[in-house]
Amino acid sequence: MKTRPLGSAGPHLTTVGFGTWAIGGPWRYGWGQVDDDESVAAIRHAIERGVNWIDAAAVYGLGHSEEVVGEAVKPFRAGEDVYLFTKCGRVWDGLPEGEVRNDLRPESIRRECEASLRRLGVERIDLYQFHWPDWTTGTPIEESWGVMAELVDEGKVRWIGVCNHDVEQLERCEAVRHVDSLQPPLSLLVRGARSELLPWADGHGTGVIVYSPMASGLLTGAFDHDRVERLDLSDWRRGSPLFQEPSLSANLVLVDGLRAIADRAGTTVPSLAVGWVLAQQGVTGAIVGARRPAHVDGWSAAGEGDLGDDVLRQIHELIAETGAGTDERPSPPPHIREGPA
Repeated sequence: MKTRPLGSAGPHLTTVGFGTWAIGGPWRYGWGQVDDDESVAAIRHAIERGVNWIDAAAVYGLGHSEEVVGEAVKPFRAGEDVYLFTKCGRVWDGLPEGEVRNDLRPESIRRECEASLRRLGVERIDLYQFHWPDWTTGTPIEESWGVMAELVDEGKVRWIGVCNHDVEQLERCEAVRHVDSLQPPLSLLVRGARSELLPWADGHGTGVIVYSPMASGLLTGAFDHDRVERLDLSDWRRGSPLFQEPSLSANLVLVDGLRAIADRAGTTVPSLAVGWVLAQQGVTGAIVGARRPAHVDGWSAAGEGDLGDDVLRQIHELIAETGAGTDERPSPPPHIREGPA
């Protein structure tokens, strides 16, 4: 697979990485029932196909996703054969079942780091990231980021980054210590990161690994109105605007158009969706999920080549024709930003 450097100071990453949100299980914001054995097999299959990084988070499955990753990477050398990324800042200790709060207080970050190291079964996390801004505890971001820098100095973390932060927050972190990576959402349907975030990262030597390049499965080509209606009641996507009218119909029309483009180009809709993201200036790699090995085969080819100019032109024309998606930066879901507006 092709690789790109994660900014000015990070490792060389394959242009696609394995995302683990979907394998966390049927938690309140999860994706429904999963088979852990299939999840382990999917991760190992991705690594064997050449994928060299896995992106997790403590909150995925309330720790379960990290445990699955820890089991899956046992045959490999963590930090060499495969890099392990995870996130902090969404905690559930001491709260009613299913409740989570934002917390980037220094002591909480350290406590989360130790718990993630234990669940992953490693002595060092390759990339440690803020999952979301801390809107609830009032902790200045400079204090939180200072602890992340200390974890690097102590050898518990190799590189540090942020997810879902804006340019003003990035500037404040950068003033304390270099931001190695940024993780925003980016897909054919959620394009807002292109306006400010990608240019900022590109100008500051910050790598960008984007999430949801296939819009949480909508751009796989496997959805229609009936399948959306049949989503499990525990599946968070039932409440996503992308999966609700009036957006849903336009989004599915775009997917139909992508299918035609993919057929002419001899590729797949997932490869088109991921390939478009990877063609954006400043993007290092894309996080793509899978719950079984066959899912990996659907998108891994996107990490092996580039979309040509003609295919990109057809995709851009299709976006204009269908009016699908948005160039605005999405707002955090209500369950993420429970603090003051």
